[in-house]
Amino acid sequence: MSLNVVTLLYLVASICFIQALKGLSHPTTSIRGNVFGMTGMAIAALTTGALIFRLFESYGIAPAVGLGWILLGLVVGGGYGTWRAKTVQMTAMPELVAFFHSMIGMAAVFIAVAAAVEPYAFGIVARPAAGGAMPGILPWPQVDFAKFGTVERKDLSRIKKISGANLHRNWVMIPHVTNHDDADITDLEAFRVQLNKENEKSGVRVSMLAFMIKAACATLVKFPEFNASLDGDNLVIKKYYHIGFAADTPNGLVVPVIRNADQKGVVQIAQEMGDLAKLARDGKLKPDQMQGGTFTISSLGGIGGIYFTPIINAPEVAIMGVCRSFWKQVSNDGKTAAWRYVLPLSLSWDHRVIDGASAARFNAHYAALLADMRRVLV
Repeated sequence: MSLNVVTLLYLVASICFIQALKGLSHPTTSIRGNVFGMTGMAIAALTTGALIFRLFESYGIAPAVGLGWILLGLVVGGGYGTWRAKTVQMTAMPELVAFFHSMIGMAAVFIAVAAAVEPYAFGIVARPAAGGAMPGILPWPQVDFAKFGTVERKDLSRIKKISGANLHRNWVMIPHVTNHDDADITDLEAFRVQLNKENEKSGVRVSMLAFMIKAACATLVKFPEFNASLDGDNLVIKKYYHIGFAADTPNGLVVPVIRNADQKGVVQIAQEMGDLAKLARDGKLKPDQMQGGTFTISSLGGIGGIYFTPIINAPEVAIMGVCRSFWKQVSNDGKTAAWRYVLPLSLSWDHRVIDGASAARFNAHYAALLADMRRVLV
């Protein structure tokens, strides 16, 4: 259940039950009306507790934020209830009106409690299979880790909660296949080092990722089905090239997007990457700066490893993963060999849209561009 739904339910319940309590202030209210009203007060207290519990337990938000929403509900409900109390007193049958308001308040509070404690009953969220598992899958093991030794519990950050849910959905719903290849970037790395020396005073440092983004645009032009999204039985092929890149932050992984990367030079791409990465680390990245991507590159850069399986960033249909470059002896004729600087490539693709032959051609073309960036101009 989303935070907005919880807030809306609480505001509605607040308006109704405070309105009911204001109606009880009229001296002619019946005993029956008072009984319903007092019951509504008790349930209202339980509602507040249930909603606070659900906000803290399920969304991991700060207590001050949760209490802020509760206070907002009380202010709005109280203000509206005060106005309605005057209306009750001006009616010809104040006892009946107060009783009616009490009933509405109780009904709204019951609904709010049920929705907070058991949201599946109202279709707010989909009910999982028994034990929280998918049909046919054993439930997740419940283990008391503390009985085996000392443990420490840490709350997941908000970014990790959101990205974790998205990654889980993407992995389960998209039939992933990953092709691996190597790109010879010996000459490109030498050019990159030279370019950075020439532009040292500008303060912009060009990373290999900037070249990879530029090469990705040219490859996507040649293989448009990789720059697409599924929409039911239709494939939406995009004529724009917005490339996302995975950025590691203290709170988790985010994917800023370089818009119209095909229309920008490598230095400009590098500068935008630096600006977006800094915003991401500072937690100031705006939602629209992470939207609209058509293809994503996930780089483990200088961390290490050779190959991995990056998870597709839906609704995209492919993602390129790269690891740390390394020196490798390569022989083209089986007789002589030379040391070459190679970049490991891992292309994950959606098998509903792309087949293995297309993926292999995509990787080969991408590697050829990185081996000789002059081909981007062709």
